[in-house]
Amino acid sequence: MSNIMEKLFNLPDLGEGLTESEILSWHVAEGHTVALNQVIAEVETAKAIVELPSPFSGVVKKLYEPVGAVVNVGSPLISFDVPDHSGTAARDPKEPAGGTAREPSGGAAQRQPTLVGYGAAAEPGGRPARRARVGAPAPVAAAAPDPVPAGRDSQAGAPVSADSGPGLRLVEPHDPAPQGIGYLRATPPVRKLARDHNIDLRSLRGTGTNGLITRQDVVQALEATAIPEALPQGPVPQAAAAGETRTPIRGVRKATAAAMVASAFTAPHVTEFLSVDVTETMALLERLRASRRFADVKITVTTLVAKVVTLALAKHRTLNSRWDEEHGEIVEFGHVNLGIAAATGRGLMVPVIHNAQDLDLAQLAAASGELTRAAREGTITPAQLGGGTFSISNVGVFGIDGGTPILSPGQAGILAVGQVRKMPWEHLDEIALRQVMVLSLSFDHRLVDGEQGARFLSEVGAILEDPALVMGLV
Repeated sequence: MSNIMEKLFNLPDLGEGLTESEILSWHVAEGHTVALNQVIAEVETAKAIVELPSPFSGVVKKLYEPVGAVVNVGSPLISFDVPDHSGTAARDPKEPAGGTAREPSGGAAQRQPTLVGYGAAAEPGGRPARRARVGAPAPVAAAAPDPVPAGRDSQAGAPVSADSGPGLRLVEPHDPAPQGIGYLRATPPVRKLARDHNIDLRSLRGTGTNGLITRQDVVQALEATAIPEALPQGPVPQAAAAGETRTPIRGVRKATAAAMVASAFTAPHVTEFLSVDVTETMALLERLRASRRFADVKITVTTLVAKVVTLALAKHRTLNSRWDEEHGEIVEFGHVNLGIAAATGRGLMVPVIHNAQDLDLAQLAAASGELTRAAREGTITPAQLGGGTFSISNVGVFGIDGGTPILSPGQAGILAVGQVRKMPWEHLDEIALRQVMVLSLSFDHRLVDGEQGARFLSEVGAILEDPALVMGLV
């Protein structure tokens, strides 16, 4: 009958002068039986994602660090209870040696190399296998009664078992498509974006070559999460500070914040401003509202601006494009999926009018009204929030003249529409009281340079100054 020894496995030196790693996921839990070289954890260094195989066959006794912890090389990571067939005493788990047990007095036991560090005897397998990052922590692996041969990935080529929960394995984009189920494709930047914003890659369907999950796929998923699965329950009073309240960051507000941070720190924003005399446009708006043709729809300044924007984007396609990081390409769209920001009781949403370029003014007004109503009532669908190629935000309804709007993730431009104010203005070489609006255009400077942004903004402004310039506007 063999005794049980406790063996400690410290975070090994993963090479390249790296001194620490972050734990991305544990594939085991305390009390689980593991086999030699079974993958027990996934860690990230500053340069790569590394799977850590078990240096022992035994039972997990303790996990020293939680997911998300940054662990220094040589620090305790996990300990195991393993059979001691020699009958020696168990080692002190605080012993600093990585993955070793206390040597018996006068004994000649030698540490044997495994895939990572030292521990139980195994065939030589070199340094840990590097692999692509999984978008969400992997499920806890089921107990593995049979040892896995050294040098072989215990998960490679095998779908996740039904009793271990859903899971998919990532492969590199350039690898040939594997056979069977349970595989994902995504590049490291896309995996990082997904992880930073809590997007589970397993829930996405890649639109790239051979099912590659692209940045746009993640961005659209991020936009879709603006629909809260559980609405905020309201402020939570804190007894520690009189008069202070705390509201959980979740639902729409959390998704919006994540999207704005992703956009602000990914795309270099530039904003240009233009003050426009919209007296003629406001007169046109009053005539349209009195027309029988528009009796059943609500025509607003935003509707008119939306129509003008779709017309201008047909000539200024750089404003209707996206930056494809994965393929090193700029994608110009042949359609306009127009997002129109809407303030709701659950936070900011940006419903998208798909193929807005094909709609006349009445259809555009109807689509905008329907989507805005659905957003405010909480009945809007993910499909109606995703896929935008350009956005409009009317800050004028809040009495604001202008601002520097932040791009929706994956889009090249957003136009903020300010309030319409009566003010002295030069008109026909005289000073007159005119109705003036400020337009604020933010754009991604990787896609759009200053001249291109200025030409687009000038054309939008020119049409709003004299809507008769565009025949068939209505």
